[in-house]
Amino acid sequence: MEKAKVYFTKEITPESLVKMYKVLGKELKGNVAVKLHSGEKGNQNYLRPEFVKPIVDYVDGTVVECNTAYEGARNTTQKHRELIKEHEWDKYFKFDLLDAEGPDMVLDVPNGKILNKNYVGKDL
Repeated sequence: MEKAKVYFTKEITPESLVKMYKVLGKELKGNVAVKLHSGEKGNQNYLRPEFVKPIVDYVDGTVVECNTAYEGARNTTQKHRELIKEHEWDKYFKFDLLDAEGPDMVLDVPNGKILNKNYVGKDL
């Protein structure tokens, strides 16, 4: 079994995200989804759009997220879009709520012990 490579940097900056990506030696082509957490309402512990802007721009990505299944400011499309605006994600990026418009895409879970199907945002 081949050992996994681990990459590490002590430099926590927007520019270091791009450097770390380049070290991987991979080029993403086509539609690139960048899954990020837009942050919970009232919580300050999330990556800010300004911090991830260089890497999202570098890969020409679209920031993606889904509504939550639990109560809060991200559990409906309307409330989630308001939070995206409040946290200024829409100021910097194309943003796709993958499940904003239904119906969900249904994926089979072969040999699932509890779930036989997984429901995901149709824009996936």
